[in-house]
Order: sequence, then structure tokens, then C-alpha cells
Amino acid sequence: MALVRPPGHHSQRSAANGFCVFNNVAIAAEYAKKKYGLNRILIVDWDVHHGQGIQYTFEEDPSVLYFSWHRYEHQRFWPNLRDSDFDAVGNGRGAGFNVNVPWNKVGMGNADYLAAFFHVLLPMAYEFNPELVLVSAGYDSAIGDPEGEMLATPECYSHLTHLLMSLASGKLCIVLEGGYNLRSLSESVCMTVQTLLGDCVPQIVGNLFPCLSAIESIQNVRAAHRQYWNFLKHQEIAVIQESSTKNQKVGDSQSSNNDRVETGDFRKTEETGKANGDAKNFDEFMDSHMRKVLLSTPPVRSAAAVSARGDLALERCLQIRASEITKEEAVAFISGIDHECLQDRSILLCLGNLLEVLDKIIKKEVRNSLVVSPAVSVTSAFAVSWSIASGPNRVLLVTVGEMDIPFDIPSDGKILLLQISEKFCSEKINSKYNISLSLETENKSCGDLFYAFFGLLLPLAYEYQPDLVMIALGPNSNIDTTTVSHLISLLQGLGEGRTLVIVQESELRFVEFVAKMLLGDSAPALGCASVNTHENIMKLERQRQELQQHWKMLQHSVK
Repeated sequence: MALVRPPGHHSQRSAANGFCVFNNVAIAAEYAKKKYGLNRILIVDWDVHHGQGIQYTFEEDPSVLYFSWHRYEHQRFWPNLRDSDFDAVGNGRGAGFNVNVPWNKVGMGNADYLAAFFHVLLPMAYEFNPELVLVSAGYDSAIGDPEGEMLATPECYSHLTHLLMSLASGKLCIVLEGGYNLRSLSESVCMTVQTLLGDCVPQIVGNLFPCLSAIESIQNVRAAHRQYWNFLKHQEIAVIQESSTKNQKVGDSQSSNNDRVETGDFRKTEETGKANGDAKNFDEFMDSHMRKVLLSTPPVRSAAAVSARGDLALERCLQIRASEITKEEAVAFISGIDHECLQDRSILLCLGNLLEVLDKIIKKEVRNSLVVSPAVSVTSAFAVSWSIASGPNRVLLVTVGEMDIPFDIPSDGKILLLQISEKFCSEKINSKYNISLSLETENKSCGDLFYAFFGLLLPLAYEYQPDLVMIALGPNSNIDTTTVSHLISLLQGLGEGRTLVIVQESELRFVEFVAKMLLGDSAPALGCASVNTHENIMKLERQRQELQQHWKMLQHSVK
């Protein structure tokens, strides 16, 4: 992270502008291309103002993908440029590589920022496959800033940073831009740096519901870029002709929140004037808020319950060698299985190891763990049931491959099951907490899987906000190690990093890659994530449309 002053993203080739003299990030991108021969650089601008200097520098350059969200209010907010709207997509060979998400009202918050990442930036970035990621990190987009008047809290920037760290094999440079509330600025910068250092990503406080205006902007961006990006080409997306904020006054925060229900804390913050009204009340809010999100990092990052292997990554994990449990202890937490399988001592020993690592994770002695199992379905069922009985209120279980989880998913929200497989379970699609994401085997591509990750899995997981994340890698998954690595890397932003990965013995090819991701190593470089198949994208879209009645983070269009 570069703490530079003055900021740079408004500066242009022949003119200083907006407190900016030299365009730090644009110069860095040009330097990286010239010095290191890079061909694909992603620039993410989360400052509340549009970085027109970066846009003008690269608007004809297909080697730089520039993404900016910014307060726009239908061209009534500085820099008041028509070029800041969603349909400014770049020119010539650079068409499609300039991405503007205009915020047409104040009060945008954590859910709006994450929705823009899930439904626009991340699928584009994975298709672009950058070799370097640069961030124009303006924290005037954070809560309390008198310029931005937005509501994103400091921990949101921890999540944005974490999501970007999976790109470009971890080559990420965050460069300071704006920020005019010193308390909000400092807390947000610290959250960003802690994430770069590998600390636990805190839970986001409050429910996540993107507002109508944010969804409108996201829909317009997707419509404007449909012809340029493979993940959008299979969909019919229309530009909204009359937005809900067209006649709203600039900075009208009262009417800007009629389409969203926020937490009581957020409303209190706005009513007390944030920073430019009553600084004392804002500091009191921030004191209270930061106590909720500041975490202590467990002393041990990763544990592993794996039979002897020579992988160097496993040697960096705490080795777990527990005793087997009894058949009666196993039956107490697992219903609906053939108890004959519990005659196998290897399963009982695996469950004993599992209890040891779960206990350490819940007590925050270990952040995450890897377990290899001879029966991944039984082990996963036991892990979920034991965890729910032992502390966590919400457990997310993501399964990959062919497996039947031998228990019914209750409707009380304590468990969310997301199954990624080649078999579609039609009876589950209408279940809020039991969701099957299926892809056709013959046509499946890694691009389809990433579309499922960003369009469905991550929005669902973030809105659910689990206390513990479990990932079960079962037999016949037909998924490559790179894709699994990215799945595990992305999901570690949830549950304060409390992650348990269970691998079927027949899928040992995953073990080394899983261990590296749990240890915090950079996700491996992508191969080709750009290919999407019409059949799978349409199937996933139909699922998303049906599920969005239950899950608001799935929305990326108003119709």
C-alpha cells in the first residue's frame, strides 16, 4: 500500500486537476507495461469521485481495464462530466475496457459496493485475467466523509481488498487517493492494510440489501458492456430509460433511503449528520462500530488432519492426530445414514480428527483447517451438526462433486447448503437454504464456474453472513485445481476466516492446493476463464431469477 500525497486520479497529461498533480496510478501502469512488459493491468478506482484522468489516459488502450464507481447524480456532482456515465465504455481498440458505475444518489453502502463487485467487476476481471492490479483507493467513499456522503463502513474495504487479492497471483498495489474524514479514513486504511497482511477479514455489520438505484446503475453498466464481455453476451439486458432518481435533488439523503432497510446504527449515523454535522456523535458511532469489527487473529493459521504426505504446504500446518470416536458418538450427530459405514474405523478416526480441528476453530485457537476423509458426505454432515450444537449460529456448507448430504436442511437459517455438481435437484431450487447449482458436463467451462461463483455463490454467501464456512470436495467433481484454489481463496473472506475444507480421499490432487490457500498463499494464475457456454449461463440465470425473491444480493437488474 502506497500512502501518497497529493492524490492523482484526476490529473491529466497536460493539466493538474482536483488536488492532483501527477497521476500516480496511471504512471504506475505505464511504468509496469514499459519496464516489465505487462499486457493486462486492472485499475480499480473506489474513490467517490470519477478518476477522469485515468479514463482519458487509457480509454483507447485494451491493455488496461479501468473500473470506477463514483458519485454522479446524473452529472450534477463534480467533475460533472458526461464522460463519467455508464455508457462511456472506451474508444477504438479500448472499447469495453472503461467501466463506469455511476452512483446517482448519496447513501450507498456496503451492499451496493459488494453488488458492483459481484455483478460487474469480478466477472470482468476474471475474464480479463490481469497480470497486475492497481487500486486508486479513495476513502471519501466511506461513511462520514463530507464529500462523498456515502455509508460504507471500514470493514467493507477489507472485503474489497480480499476479493482483489485472488487476482494476478496476488500482485496488488493499493494507492491512496481522496479521503476527508480523518477518523473514517484512518480506520478504513487500517482495515485495508490488515487484509494485505493476511489478518482475518471481519464480518460486515448489518444486513446486506442493495438499493434500487444501485441495481439500476449495475443493470445499465451490464447493458452497455454486453457486446464486449463473454459472460454478458448470452443475456438480454436493457438500459433503463427512466431511473428512480432522475428528479431527485443533489445530496437528497432523505429520499435516497426509501428503497432500502438498513440497520439502526446506520440510520443513527445519518441522522446525526455524520462528520460534517456532529463530529462527536460520529466518533461515538465509530467507537462502537469498530469494537464490533476489530478481531484478534488466532495464533495458528492452519491445521491439517491428513495421513502422511510429502507436500511442503502441509508441513506448514499444525498436524492433528486425534483418537477415533465411538459409533454411538457419531450416531448422536448424524441421522439418515447407513450406520453400517460406521463400522469402518478409518471413518471414526477421521471424525475424531474433525472434532479436534472444529474445537480449535470455534475456540479461535486455529483459523482454518483441512481434513481428508474416506467418506466426505458423512464427515460433512457430522461437521455441520456438531458445529450447530456447539456455537456457530450460521454454517455455510459448499459441496463440489457428487455427494448426498444425509440430513434435511432446516428452514430456520442455521445451515445454508450450496451444492455445485453436474446433477440438478429440481426439488431443491425453491428451498431458500438448500440450493443446487448444476452445470452440463459436456459443455462446462471454467468460465461457467466463475459465473456461478460471482453471480450466485458469493452474493448468497455474503448475504447469509455465516459464522463458519465448510467446503466439501467430493468425488467426480470434474473441476481443476486452479478453480478450486480460487473458490477457497474467495470464501475465506467470510466467517472471519473460520474455514474447514473436507477432501474425499479419492481427490487427493486437491490437498496441496487447498493447504496453500488456507495458509494464505496467492491463488495460482488463471488459465482461461473467458469461455462461457450459452446453456449453462441460461440455466444459472434462471436459477438466479427464482432465488432472488429470497436473496436480495442476487439482484443485478430491476426486471
